[in-house]
Amino acid sequence: MLPRSMHINLLTALTMGCIFFLSCENDVATVKKLTQKKTGVEEAKNVIVKYSVAGKSKATLTGPLMYSVQDTNNYIEFPKTVHADFYNDAEIIESKMDAMYAKYRQNQNVVFLRDSVTVINIQKGDTLMCNELYWDRTKIGKEFYTDKPVKIRTKTETINGLGLEASQDFKNWRILHSVGTIAVPASKFPG
Repeated sequence: MLPRSMHINLLTALTMGCIFFLSCENDVATVKKLTQKKTGVEEAKNVIVKYSVAGKSKATLTGPLMYSVQDTNNYIEFPKTVHADFYNDAEIIESKMDAMYAKYRQNQNVVFLRDSVTVINIQKGDTLMCNELYWDRTKIGKEFYTDKPVKIRTKTETINGLGLEASQDFKNWRILHSVGTIAVPASKFPG
């Protein structure tokens, strides 16, 4: 038999050990919440972004709301419409672009546009309408592209298709797969 003082010390140590083990238990959800990476979001309203090269304006991008999200893949988002004016070398607007939504992933250097996307060449009047479009400034001459349905209205016709490549000024465009009937003037047929 153990002496009474040793018995009390042993009982106290056992009780404290149990309390220690019980108090160290953490709720799994609480631990995940504490260790989870927090995403930083900056918000800006009535945004105007100007792009220039060698001191000359190339584009002005505007939107009522912009989020800059700092995450594992940083991105900028325009959730409530975006508008862009594109300038020629004389700094005159040559084309315009509108979309209900835009997302720019900084590591990919590509802007994804969706919902009621339109691109208009001011001089020619050609208008592109689609629901999804990519804008990649590194693809010179083919900055706009998609593999989704597109509709182009010119002064004389409307052309539907699937997929498109187009220059940012929308002077040059190519529908990858035309759909429907296309009116061709008799003067274009070989004699």
